[in-house]
Amino acid sequence: MRVPFNKPGITALELGYIQQAAGRLKLSGNGHFTKRCHQLLECRLGVGKALLTHSGTAALEMAAILSGVGPGDEVIMPSFTFSSTANAFVLRGATPVFVDVRQDTLNLDPDEVGAAITPKTKAIVPVHYAGVACEMGRLMAIAEQAGLAVIEDAAQALCSSDHGRPLGTFGRASALSFHETKNIIAGEGGALLITDPEWAARAEIVWEKGTNRAAFSRGEVDKYTWVDIGSSFLPSEITAAFLWGQLERMDEISAERLRCWHAYHAAFAPLEQVGLLRRPVIPAGSEHNGHIYFLIYPDAASCDAALAGLRAGGVDAVRHYVPLHSAPAGLRFGRTHGSLDFTTDLSARLVRLPLWVGIDETQMECVIDTVWQVTAPHERRPQVGG
Repeated sequence: MRVPFNKPGITALELGYIQQAAGRLKLSGNGHFTKRCHQLLECRLGVGKALLTHSGTAALEMAAILSGVGPGDEVIMPSFTFSSTANAFVLRGATPVFVDVRQDTLNLDPDEVGAAITPKTKAIVPVHYAGVACEMGRLMAIAEQAGLAVIEDAAQALCSSDHGRPLGTFGRASALSFHETKNIIAGEGGALLITDPEWAARAEIVWEKGTNRAAFSRGEVDKYTWVDIGSSFLPSEITAAFLWGQLERMDEISAERLRCWHAYHAAFAPLEQVGLLRRPVIPAGSEHNGHIYFLIYPDAASCDAALAGLRAGGVDAVRHYVPLHSAPAGLRFGRTHGSLDFTTDLSARLVRLPLWVGIDETQMECVIDTVWQVTAPHERRPQVGG
């Protein structure tokens, strides 16, 4: 048996909505299904405005434009993240300042953030790794005291919360991703969430290629024209129709992923107890969405051996980020604050396991058994209830 790392969950619902979109003969962006997705996200999350984008990267790029950062400005973010987090600000001429993450949650360390602030700092970008909340209370307090914008990279965090508040609703803006590896998918896709009314007014102009076309469509102006910088950030109605089918099943999808996440978590507890690996840590008050299940091995050698064994056993386990501060573009465009020792060490010890909607008991057992075989070959796996 081979268990893939990811398998997109597609049902007749999504395909039916695509047919409906085609039948409406309106395939470009901002049509019927786009508006339905906007309304659902705004209502569900309690944000002032949601705008679908063709990717999570595009949402981050929009947020960077709205923040007004430019050459000479600095933006604090973790190094343990995807390139899009930094690229969005580098494209505006700003410098990403990479800081270390906490050893428990793998999220931005508020102590490091506070120490990294300079007169050039304009924004903080928390990344909710694996859908687990950053310490948003502390980060927001730091930002308020220093007069900085907070832009959340919530690409992995839809349906997660921090002390009851949805992730993606703390900062002035945040980015969601609907890439096929995320919980809620559209193949490629994303959304910008905006809580700041001033940013919201400008956002729809940036979103519509720098024009006031949205105001024209509402009858607020008699013609539309180019009024600001912008780009083609809208997804097609085909993408929005597929996404609508996913959003309708949002709670069902989260429950299914959490079922698998908790099965893994229980199965690997004995291995953590004897120090052979470390499981994810979920802080008090954080409700996550089961986006990623990862294991952290004691050192790079044991991680390499486990990864090779898993793949040989038919389990498509994978690593995650190469830290941005050590990447060629990170060295060129960014700078670091502090040693980032943990981030560097972490990237060599973390393995992600297969987790997707529709993974069955046999496949999960294959993953669990193989992890036990490669991690503790001379130990017997305890049976549930035994």
